[in-house]
Amino acid sequence: MESPARRPRLVVIVANGITGDSRVQKTAVAAARDGWHVTLVGRSDTKRVQHSKMGPIDVIRVPVGKEYSRAVTARKTHPVRAAATQFHLQDQAALNRYRAAYRAWVRQKSAESNWSGTPRRISVKAMLRARRTVHRLRVRAFQWEQRRRPKDPVPVGDWRRDWPQVIDLDLAFGPVIEELKPDVIHANDATMIVTAARSAARLRASGHRCAWLYDAHEYIKGVEWPNARQASALPAMEAEFIGRADAVVTVSAQMAELLKNDHKLSELPLVVGNSPVREVIGSGKSRSSVRQACGLGPEVPLMVYSGWIGPERGVDAVIDGMAELPDVHLALVVGRTTPLLEELLARAGSLGVRDRVHLVPYVPQHEVADYLSSADLGLTPFRRVPNCEVSLPTKVSEYLQARLPLVTSDVKVIKAYVEEHGLGEVFTWDDPKTFAAAAARAMKSRDELAANITEEVLTDLSWEAQSGRLLQLYRQLSKKTPPGPRPEIAWTVTESPSAVRSAVPKDGEPAWRKLGNTRIKLGLGPANYAGQAAAYAQAITRLDPDVSVEVVMNKRPESFDYPADVYVDATRLDELDLQFQQVERIVGRYTHLLADAFMPVFGLLNGGTIAGDLAALKHAGIKVGLLAHGSEIRHPGRHMERHEYSLFRDAPAGIAARLQAKAERNKKIADECGLPLYVTTPDLLDDLPTATWTPLVVDVDSWSTNRPVMERKRPVVLHAPSKRWTKGTDRIMPVLTELHDKGLIDFRLAEGIPVAEMQELVQDCDLVLDQFTTGSYGTFAVEAMAAGKPVVGYISDQVRGATQGALPIVSATPADLREVVESLVADREGTALIGQESAKFARTYHDGTWTAQVLSGFLK
Repeated sequence: MESPARRPRLVVIVANGITGDSRVQKTAVAAARDGWHVTLVGRSDTKRVQHSKMGPIDVIRVPVGKEYSRAVTARKTHPVRAAATQFHLQDQAALNRYRAAYRAWVRQKSAESNWSGTPRRISVKAMLRARRTVHRLRVRAFQWEQRRRPKDPVPVGDWRRDWPQVIDLDLAFGPVIEELKPDVIHANDATMIVTAARSAARLRASGHRCAWLYDAHEYIKGVEWPNARQASALPAMEAEFIGRADAVVTVSAQMAELLKNDHKLSELPLVVGNSPVREVIGSGKSRSSVRQACGLGPEVPLMVYSGWIGPERGVDAVIDGMAELPDVHLALVVGRTTPLLEELLARAGSLGVRDRVHLVPYVPQHEVADYLSSADLGLTPFRRVPNCEVSLPTKVSEYLQARLPLVTSDVKVIKAYVEEHGLGEVFTWDDPKTFAAAAARAMKSRDELAANITEEVLTDLSWEAQSGRLLQLYRQLSKKTPPGPRPEIAWTVTESPSAVRSAVPKDGEPAWRKLGNTRIKLGLGPANYAGQAAAYAQAITRLDPDVSVEVVMNKRPESFDYPADVYVDATRLDELDLQFQQVERIVGRYTHLLADAFMPVFGLLNGGTIAGDLAALKHAGIKVGLLAHGSEIRHPGRHMERHEYSLFRDAPAGIAARLQAKAERNKKIADECGLPLYVTTPDLLDDLPTATWTPLVVDVDSWSTNRPVMERKRPVVLHAPSKRWTKGTDRIMPVLTELHDKGLIDFRLAEGIPVAEMQELVQDCDLVLDQFTTGSYGTFAVEAMAAGKPVVGYISDQVRGATQGALPIVSATPADLREVVESLVADREGTALIGQESAKFARTYHDGTWTAQVLSGFLK
């Protein structure tokens, strides 16, 4: 295989956090498959550089400061006048200090007047009157100047002063890009156009040939920007730099014409629509569907709207029209709750249709079409604003790849496309009655409309077809051809951690930054299973100096004393005084809460699950995420369908039924709450498909050891079940006993061993046997890998896929364990290498750096 150093280098830059930006991610994957060495550069939501990988693609997120913006903001609009009215009083804080100094002077001088003779008192009073006059004039002048400053300043006509955030982006991104020395820079959106132009010019000045292209996702002049300065700055910025780009790319033919005419471009911009990857559709990769997420049967009519909900998206017309569609349900695929979404849901409630409006979460971009395909109709109810009029948005391609007929408003481009191909019904954008009529017609003739979604339409609206034009453009601009395609890179590749580590705490420092004076005050708990809340706290505060944490644990007398800041007596959760204590401890102190195991955080004040506490937490302004560990969300029935040796087949009587009821209850909470969802082990994505994997965290350094592996004549094989039925112990014991008796291995069963002693046993063994019942791996397996020990256990294909195949655990079942162990003992050198890979894997995925980075989006 060609060395990556010889491949032409592409840097794709975007001013967001990359996650969720399907166009940017698919661009990077397409280029990597074509043979390019690709780096994705986006914005970090912490104050540190973040590194990760998407298969072979390097992902770098850089922190962006505000120094330039603050310098611009500090400038006076009228400097000469301000020098007189606000001399030495830059802001309200300076005025407060001046007033305090004046009051202190008055108290001192008025007191002195009674300490001196009569002549002195007269002179002091005159001084006080004069100084009071000056003081009043200065305060009034300051307040007059402040009133004259507009709250939303009018544009000054210089984009650098009107929108200085772009310069801060350039100061952060530029050095990173220039260090990478790309052959091509792909700048996404207008916010990156300045950085691309400057970095390319600087690289050329240094003797490195670099081309750059501008990818216009939006018609900048047609966007309804939130303030006048932004509305002035971004079009001016685009106008200044677009002509310097080596090429321009955009999302529709209509936008290409507008950009060419607006900016007098010599060539028409290349059109690359943001379409789904067709190759992965129908591959069975999607773990869920919108219909399942809504809890609806196949007979229920279901419309779906997918994507951002803003005022220009017209979802209000859909809500208003629902009353005219009494049997039809609506799924809103949204990434987060916003004030506008809450207004729409309140409106749905007032119209009596709220029970038919369902919020369902996002899924990875390569799963979207399959996820949507169980609905009946796809909606694009956009308002007729310029930016919506001139593009065929991503959701149109996603709906059609899902084979959903469309109901669209009469925005120009979508209407023309739908009517040309007979793909749906059109309504008047601001008329809910015409929407309801169009939806009813489309639902009635759904099969006929779906038949018009032809192979030709699907091929044209595929990323494979669209990105081919982009890849050809890269070659033209760079005058370079990649050494060969790399089809082994999957379109479905997802982000995984790199080996770049953050700094570790110094000796004597606390395990985590205790709740205090930071911008983000995070509560973690109250389950703290295996001490994971404490481990997360340490990882998060190590990575992000803006976060402080309080770890809470509901503790019973028999539970382990895992580290925590607060231990709550789990036997008293029904007592009112304890419940009020929890309310006082949380409300007003936390800004964020990561609640684990679906346990309530106010005791049993509002019921036995977190669901009852959510309204109060929301009212208190606390951002909440939910974290699942295992049995509280793992569904026994479905697990037994997927796994022949499922742990639930060996569970004591009644446990599987009880856990299934709990899992179904918690799944309903997860589906309905609209909150960010996280799981500690990747197998739980089967039960909570819209969650994000935040890997288990262990103290990798404390488990690490240099003791050799597989050098003894009889390798020591360790198995340490917490509960035998959960690990499949009784199923594997006959094989291990036989191998021990034959002298092939020295088998050791460790049960009920304290943590300190267990660490010594792990570090001293040659091979660790974990579980053979769940299809995944837990904390003990991670600790063994951190110690550099080869681990054997049953690993499902889905779990191995979650790590891009990097997981080094040797998979075995009770049926083939004998052959697996015998082969590992026979190939001692190869087994020792597995141990080395295990240590690297534990440090990469489970030292907390990757987990903290995944959670950084929640902690914005």
